[in-house]
Amino acid sequence: MEAQRLLSGFCSTPPIQNTKTQVFVKFPLSSSSASFAQSQKWVSFKACPSISQSALSGKVFQCRNSRERIEFLASDKEDLRSGIRRKKLAVFVSGGGSNFRSIQEACLRGSIHGDIVVVVTSKQDCGGADYARDKGLPVILFPKTKLEADGISPADLVATLRRFEVDFVLLAGYLKLIPAELIQAYPRSILNIHPSLLPAFGGKGNYGMKVHKAVIASGSRYTGPTIHFVDEHYDTGRILAQRVVPVLAKDTAEELAARVLREEHRIYVEVITALCEDRVIWREDGVPIIRSKENPNEYS
Repeated sequence: MEAQRLLSGFCSTPPIQNTKTQVFVKFPLSSSSASFAQSQKWVSFKACPSISQSALSGKVFQCRNSRERIEFLASDKEDLRSGIRRKKLAVFVSGGGSNFRSIQEACLRGSIHGDIVVVVTSKQDCGGADYARDKGLPVILFPKTKLEADGISPADLVATLRRFEVDFVLLAGYLKLIPAELIQAYPRSILNIHPSLLPAFGGKGNYGMKVHKAVIASGSRYTGPTIHFVDEHYDTGRILAQRVVPVLAKDTAEELAARVLREEHRIYVEVITALCEDRVIWREDGVPIIRSKENPNEYS
């Protein structure tokens, strides 16, 4: 069936195809993004009427099984109290997505001055992707691999994030190397969280339970999550924040992982809150620091 288009303003084209609970939408792109338009790749999400307002700000469309027009109001206006524009976030996941869930919950309760507008996954059936669809968030598959043949290219990924007007990219258990095209398109705007005190126990292949087992085997007395900006390599970008977690004498990897994860959820939300409030400052030597909300003259 011929693809229907999602248009800004009134949707005059026939309703979008709805297959059971899955809705597929292709965005009209500018001529500069022709390669994406020709790729016939799709952004998917569940249950058309349940999509959050922030997900498709300013767009109107209609489902095949409903004549009701669904309109999404613009969410990028300045906050009348703070004067700071509400930010649009993209989250990348490859697994269960517990950090993604904590970020989404913080956005919904107003702790973070921003909204998750799109989720990118390297595994279309992972827990994080399923959670995103259940919450009505658009999901993009990247990259294209032998196991995930429907994935899009780096150029298509950048074009799609631009269409969603993404301000910041947040990696939350995303296991693929970020392509140079995305890093160049979003300088100083991509964050990752790692479950050790970088630069220790970082690099390719060091993720998840592997990290905690290595920490215990090394005899380290302390570990904890690190949030850093992303560059072209694994875990080598500028460190923005860390939280220390003691390694107990009789810790198992599972016990240590659980304590580190609790701190991950806290520190990632705190850092994203600062990021969305424009409180991340870069020193002249290229080191990022966070300005205190309570005292603008203090930094961490």
